[in-house]
This record gives sequence, C-alpha cells and structure tokens, in this order.
Amino acid sequence: MIDAAVDLVRARGARASLCVLRGGRVLLDRSFGGPPDALFWIFSASKPFVALLVHQLAARGVLSLDAPVADYWPAFAGGGKGEVTVRHVLQHRSGFATARGFAGDSLVMTDWPRTVRAIERAPLRRPPGSVAAYQPIVYGHILGELVRRTTGADVATVLREEFLGPLSLTDTHLGLPDPLWPRHVPVRGQGLGGPLTARMVNRRTVRRAVIPAAGISTTARDLAKFYQSLLDGFAPAAVTEARRPSGAPVVDRTIGTRIHWAHGFQLGGTGRPMGTLSTPDTFGHNGSNCCIAWADPGRRLVFAYLTDRIVSGHSAAAHLGAVADAVLAACP
Repeated sequence: MIDAAVDLVRARGARASLCVLRGGRVLLDRSFGGPPDALFWIFSASKPFVALLVHQLAARGVLSLDAPVADYWPAFAGGGKGEVTVRHVLQHRSGFATARGFAGDSLVMTDWPRTVRAIERAPLRRPPGSVAAYQPIVYGHILGELVRRTTGADVATVLREEFLGPLSLTDTHLGLPDPLWPRHVPVRGQGLGGPLTARMVNRRTVRRAVIPAAGISTTARDLAKFYQSLLDGFAPAAVTEARRPSGAPVVDRTIGTRIHWAHGFQLGGTGRPMGTLSTPDTFGHNGSNCCIAWADPGRRLVFAYLTDRIVSGHSAAAHLGAVADAVLAACP
C-alpha cells in the first residue's frame, strides 16, 4: 500500500526524495529526478535544529526558557521587547513576527550582524505570549544569537558539535560548504511569489549563509536519521520540552492557517500538511510546503519528504498531506 505514496510523488513531477522509516527500519527510500545524495534546501523544516539546541542548553542550566531574552542579550530589549522570554520565541508568541517585514528580513538574512541589529531595533507589535504569530526568519537568528551569547561559539559550530557530529549526520549542513555546491538542488517556484523566492534561495551566497530558521541543506535520508534519533532517545530532556504543546491548535496570525505549535515543533492531528491521519503526538516541521519531516512516536514512524518545488496557495500543503496519509494508511 505504501506504493500509493510513491505514485503521488511521481505524478507531481517535481524533483524529490522520500524516506520513510518504521522502528528504525527503512520502509521506503526513493529519489525522483536526481541522485539520493542530492542536497535540498529545506526552508523552515530547519527550525527544529536550532530550537533543540536552545532546549539542550536549558536542560544543562546554561539558560532558562522563562527568562527574558534580554537577560542574555541586553540590546534585544529595544523597541519594548524587554519582557519577551525565550519560551515566547520558541512558541512563536514573541509579539513580533518580523524585524523589518518579511521582504526586509529576507534581504538581509545572510548578514548576521545586520539581522541582529534589525532585531534589536524591532518594535513589539503585540503583548508577548498573547497570540501565535509565526516568525519566518528572525526565529532562527534570535535563538542562534542566544546560543552564541551563552556558549561563546557560533550556532553552526555548536550544531555540529552537539547534533550533527554525534549523530553522524554528514549530509546535513547549516550553511552549505562550497565543495558541496555541485550537489545542491535548485528550487523551482510557481505561482505568486514562487519564482522570486526561487531566485533568492538559489543564490550561492544564500545557500552558504548561516540562516538557522530556513537554511539547512540535507538529504531525506539524513533528515529521517535525525528524527529517528529523537525517537530513539537522543537528547531526551530537550526533545520532551520541544514537543510540549504551547496551547490548543490556533489559526496563526502570520500564516493564516490552523497550526498546533509546540516549543520548536509543529504537532500533528490538524490535517494537512502532516495528513488527516496524523495524531497529536506527531512532531515535526513543514518547510514552505516544499519540504517536511515528522516523527510519529506511537507508530514508531519517521517521514522525510523533500522537493524542489515551492508553490503559492494551498495545493502544495494538500499534496504533502496526501503523501503523508498514503504512508499512514499503510502503517496503521
């Protein structure tokens, strides 16, 4: 029955890679239109990596989730943000979704110092904790700067030392190294805004930059391996806190769709893009309806689906959900 998922992916015609594990065993590992070691830019499916780093530091007592971000980064308090806590950021309830608007944040996201300065000056727009409003880009720079200020090392280095190295994720990179450029998968954009997004993220300067909220390059195999490690007990305290629901499912003010936010992950049970058959225990993250990965602890199931196609509208999310449901139906 899992062949139905393959048929859906093949029929869409995008370059893609799909890896499904159950109980640590490979059920499906297929590439479409390219080699299995092709490196996809996974957009916001990157966010759990930096979130888990922060949870790891909290578990060790290096920082507190309920402390104001400004306790570790005093200039962050600019614009009235002094009461925004680390937890608010992790929940996408910081009170400001962007620093200079989405377009402005996108234009400087490859420049860490400029993005940090923009975040420091950004005004608070809503009371912290009041509403869920997704932070597409600044999420990663805020958490990444917290990592830097509390450890003394940049976030890409800490990620390698804490996760990528110990888990042997040799095909996962926060900032694509120049020698691996020939393996990168260009993004193809369709619909309103799609071609512009593709032109931006296909630039070499963007792919090599450290953009924790969106800039990981990886393979479906490596991403599935990462989620399998979380099911198998890697960093258990950090994973438990990152999976903790931040409240009930809500219509996010930034995205305009219903999402069940945890503290670094999106949770299942709300339909697309994790599938109508997903459970609330399922945890993972969507990446611009282009790439997605999640784990279902009850089924011991891991799903990583990466594509090269970014499309405006709801059709892409519906496709991700349909592929997920095909896998879930085959793995009751």
